[in-house]
Amino acid sequence: MAIQKFKGENININIKKLSGAWEGFYRIRSGRTRIIVGFQFKSNQAYIEKIDWRGKAYK
Repeated sequence: MAIQKFKGENININIKKLSGAWEGFYRIRSGRTRIIVGFQFKSNQAYIEKIDWRGKAYK
């Protein structure tokens, strides 16, 4: 789903590029849960680095 968003398809997903310690990763927001994701765009792959509650996901 996130790769479809980067391809320009019109889907409803809240995704944001991260910075600082998480530079190179993206955040997908689902309610109070945050999913930290890395992408390999050349091979169209996504890997989940971390899933946690909003207050704990970035620590």
